Amino acid sequence: MTGLARGIAVKATPARGILRWGRRWPVLFRFSTLSIAAVAVLFPFLWIFLSSLKPPVELSRPSLFGFEPTGVNWSEVWLNSPFARYFLNSVIVGGLTVIVSLIVGAPAAYAFSRFGIGGTGLRFLILAAQMMPPALFIIPFFLMAYYVGLLDTVWAVAVAHLTFIAPLVTWFLIGFFEDVPRDLEEQAMVDGCTRWQAFVRVVLPAARPGLAAAGLFAFIMSWNEMFYALMLAGGHSKTLPVAIAGYWTFRGVDMGKMSVAITSAVIPVMIASFFVQRYLVRGLGGGALKG
Repeated sequence: MTGLARGIAVKATPARGILRWGRRWPVLFRFSTLSIAAVAVLFPFLWIFLSSLKPPVELSRPSLFGFEPTGVNWSEVWLNSPFARYFLNSVIVGGLTVIVSLIVGAPAAYAFSRFGIGGTGLRFLILAAQMMPPALFIIPFFLMAYYVGLLDTVWAVAVAHLTFIAPLVTWFLIGFFEDVPRDLEEQAMVDGCTRWQAFVRVVLPAARPGLAAAGLFAFIMSWNEMFYALMLAGGHSKTLPVAIAGYWTFRGVDMGKMSVAITSAVIPVMIASFFVQRYLVRGLGGGALKG
């Protein structure tokens, strides 16, 4: 009986191994798929960063590491051109857009979610307005900026960005405020808070993931926008997208300097995403889907 039991155990061992590998295959498949996707997404950024370190004679050679790195392109862009000023302009425009969009959008979204102002029809109009091409509004924006004296300034670009980003932030936040239980603010008002105090002290902290996601969304949209920046700003008030396009001239593309500019433009978005990452997953997967 003992020998028979050992034989059964020996025969069962390969079956257990096959079963164990069968359980691991889905994990390995997911890991491999995600790894390939990560490489596909990160490779262009790696290529651009390495191109920014190549001397001009090496840019035409399709090699990743077979060159001697140099900082000539970086010094030319940051020290010998007004690129730093353009970078600061984008920071100012993006920061103003985020701050004002949240200040305006959060109370508006709260009013939509709690009082049903305008109903679903007004919510639809907010999105429908975004379907219109930017070229439709550029002439009114240009004339208003000219008569007010804001033409060729970052303030004109920031105001133009707010006209389409603030409504989207409002619509984005409605779902997050609808996910906040009404009992929380009602309890705060029972304890003596006004409606506004309950909104500031209870609702806003509870909707913090949504505010972080909406703020990052507004920053990226403003940071990447080029049409209004090209039409309303010029000279020293250019933003990064316009400055990057300037490296593409009728003589060709200055690939080294453009790679420096693109790398510099990506870094702030990565930093902003890093600081809000703990809220970002909950924010993007939370109430926005409901809204």
